[in-house]
Amino acid sequence: MSSVFRSVSDVLVVVDRGQRIEQTGGSFDTVFEAAGTRALGGRVEDLATEASRPEFRAALEQVIQKRDFTTVEIEVDTGQGAAPLELSIAPRLDERGKSVGAVIVGRPVGELRRAYSELEASHRALKEAQGHLVRNEKLASLGRLVAGVAHELNNPISFVYANTHALEKYATRFETYFDAVQSGATRQDLVALRRDLKLDRDLKNLREAINGAKDGAERVRDIVEDLRRLSAEGTSEAVDFDLVTTTRTAADWVVRGTKTPVKVVFCEGAHPIARGNPGHVQQIVMNLVQNAIDALGETENPQVTLHHEIDGAHAVLRVTDNGPGIPETIAGSIFDPFFTTKPVGKGTGLGLSISTKIAQEHGGDLRYEKSAEGGSCFRLNLPKGKDR
Repeated sequence: MSSVFRSVSDVLVVVDRGQRIEQTGGSFDTVFEAAGTRALGGRVEDLATEASRPEFRAALEQVIQKRDFTTVEIEVDTGQGAAPLELSIAPRLDERGKSVGAVIVGRPVGELRRAYSELEASHRALKEAQGHLVRNEKLASLGRLVAGVAHELNNPISFVYANTHALEKYATRFETYFDAVQSGATRQDLVALRRDLKLDRDLKNLREAINGAKDGAERVRDIVEDLRRLSAEGTSEAVDFDLVTTTRTAADWVVRGTKTPVKVVFCEGAHPIARGNPGHVQQIVMNLVQNAIDALGETENPQVTLHHEIDGAHAVLRVTDNGPGIPETIAGSIFDPFFTTKPVGKGTGLGLSISTKIAQEHGGDLRYEKSAEGGSCFRLNLPKGKDR
């Protein structure tokens, strides 16, 4: 058993009913090496920071007295400062089923959660700054960056957090099952526990949650790169890419994040290859689709249509909605920075101006056309790439 303890990467601690440490393993020595902790025989709560001790003590008492499982997040004193740990605490039973202590498994809070917290804090700060910048036209340039980050990061951050939250739930259930295995539960009990915890379902969902979190994190990375590029001079290297695939990916991101029930239609037809940066074009498409959804309002049977075609040397995308359209009196101003018809707090007026800049840097353009159905139509022209 000691060799098993040493091979585990998590922090492992075994305590008696008096909450005194009887055995340690895993990465315990690595985490607490700087603290010079002499663990065996000491009270386990002393490993926590003073602020975390009451919560840690209460969780241990609940497990030992009620023979129940629990999870708690605390900060421990490593000797080099406080470090967050997520603890899974399970009861420790003797041969007669009597509670004789607890087994604690501690995992350092992951980089993804810390990254999310930092991004969320940045998002709040940027939203707050945006309000000041809109009132101060002298900071319009910085306002573009702030508004872009605040608008674009919200959906992928939420997507990443939702998937990591699901992964946490799966991990807790599997830990409960593994604890039962290690405690010597019978095969019949293990089969029942597996059924009660729905582990077979979680196994199927595990890969999907991992891929979802990865996709969201990559989207955050791409957005940061996009905004960095927008604030710099020059353009990045262009490549040939599938405009239809890029459009679908961007539109799907928007639809996932909207609460408005709307039908998105991809018209079958040409399958143009465009030349440029697909990540930057995705940003244009996301802005156009989001604006179309916002414009639908109370429209009956709301619909956004995306149509691709080849027009001479251009790969063309049209984004059309069946909403009320844009009045001719303001149609000439919609690409101006900070111009918006949305209510205060709902729009910054920067999406179309940023999208226009990206299109022009690609050697193309973005223009408004009145839809034959009475709604709005935005046409994106991009240089045509080589057919594959």
